[in-house]
Amino acid sequence: MAYKALYRKYRPATFSEVYGQDHITCTLKGELSAGKISHAYLFTGTRGTGKTSCARILAKAANCLHPKGGDPCLECEACRAIALEEATDIVELDAASNNGVDDVRILREQIAFTPTTLKYRVYIIDEVHMLTPQAFNALLKTLEEPPKHAIFILATTEVHKLPATILSRCQRFDFRRIDTEKIVDRINFIAEAEGFEITPSAAGLIAAASDGGMRDALSILDLCLSASKSITEDTVTEVCGMSGNVYLNQLSDHIINGDASAALTLIDTLHKNSVDMLRLANDLSAHFRDIMIVKTVAGDKKPIICSDAQLAEYHRKAESFNIKDVMRALNMLSACIAGMQSSNRRSMVEMTIIKLCSPELCDDIDSLEKRIRTLEAGGVKTIIQPAAPVAPAPKQTPAEKPQPAAEEEIPLPEEPRYPDEEIPLPEDITDSSDAAYDEAVPEGDTPCAGWSEILKIIEKSCPPIGGVLSDSRAFISGEYLLIDAPNPMFRNMINSNNSSYRDAIRKAAEQVLGKTYKLGPYRAAAAAQNNDRLAALATKLRKFDIPNS
Repeated sequence: MAYKALYRKYRPATFSEVYGQDHITCTLKGELSAGKISHAYLFTGTRGTGKTSCARILAKAANCLHPKGGDPCLECEACRAIALEEATDIVELDAASNNGVDDVRILREQIAFTPTTLKYRVYIIDEVHMLTPQAFNALLKTLEEPPKHAIFILATTEVHKLPATILSRCQRFDFRRIDTEKIVDRINFIAEAEGFEITPSAAGLIAAASDGGMRDALSILDLCLSASKSITEDTVTEVCGMSGNVYLNQLSDHIINGDASAALTLIDTLHKNSVDMLRLANDLSAHFRDIMIVKTVAGDKKPIICSDAQLAEYHRKAESFNIKDVMRALNMLSACIAGMQSSNRRSMVEMTIIKLCSPELCDDIDSLEKRIRTLEAGGVKTIIQPAAPVAPAPKQTPAEKPQPAAEEEIPLPEEPRYPDEEIPLPEDITDSSDAAYDEAVPEGDTPCAGWSEILKIIEKSCPPIGGVLSDSRAFISGEYLLIDAPNPMFRNMINSNNSSYRDAIRKAAEQVLGKTYKLGPYRAAAAAQNNDRLAALATKLRKFDIPNS
């Protein structure tokens, strides 16, 4: 007798045997028990979630001579004929290969004939989104008013491609991804029935790899059984060509340590062992996703599938990684996976790993922040204190006031031409040195006494700008509220098209100070620069140009 694949051997025969779709099976059983059978159904959802199985069970239950609570009895002549695929009144069409208007016309001609042996003639059209527009038009009228003896069951993984006219004529059921716990339960049930052994970690890994599809899980289980009757996590890793947790842990450790050489050597070893680079990128992305979950989700129960040993490893890595570094890795791996569609896969993975190990090769904000954090962790301060306090410059008349140097001073913006016009922040304001905090306030600028209260209000009303204004100061000069924010993102946000940031500051200031102020940048008097190496490093940091040495 020919071998039968597990997903076919253990295909559910009744609604009660369907895993993870109770919201659908209960509704269908209720309709069948009440005799309220619709003329057209639409089953939609990801692959392997039970759409075709439920369609066949529905066809069987509708024609069953002795149904039991909405389920087919599996014993009557109609149930046996359908199970053996001998019932000519059950027609299954694959729209991927029969998608033309002529195929639908043949179907319309056949539907006029009454069933030969069953109560209903059932048409199951799989991948219905593959039909051409002409075929949909030909099907539309029949679908709207079919003969009383006809039932249509349409199945698709891409419901958004169906015309609205088709959707409106069907009773729609959305199939969800099956929970990993339910897939693990099914795998353990089959293992007991088939008489083989499987470890809990191996069952969990198969469930995680199936992405919520029971058919995919049983197909992977079939492959593992071909290799061994005692399935372990190593068996699943080897059979499926996965990179495995060991390699992922090593790769992420190399990224933490910034060791690009060791990371590329490991990738070369994986490539020689026939590990697919796209799968490696996806696995590494899932690895960082699990680190993100462990780092952010409180409590013992976390939405990840892994062994206790791996969970402990995730906790160790969560302590080593900054959450911003994890998000940066996820963004870069996502771009890498997208770029693999049109580029050399191995090169894309290697370039991404090098960038993750060496942030100085990237010019995005996330990489810049990581470089600054690395310098601070190494004992180099990015905010440099001058060697000695610099006295404020004496007050000068406009005629005596010297012109600022082109490279060191940033000219103040012009006065607004209209009452409501904001003063744009200069493009090069990135000076956040501690020197500005120690200098005397220039004449005419009064520190804003209620700024801390204003910040508390802003943090509640507009958290994004409130976070950027952390450690900021403010001064009052006439009708202007001048803001000195060390965070370089402040300039971009305050000058953006989104006026909510400016409005949040103005309203909070009006609430505390009782007066509406115009907004502008605060510039302290220029401080003398040290000529030592640290001062030069600080200058380069302000220009986002960090040397490699």
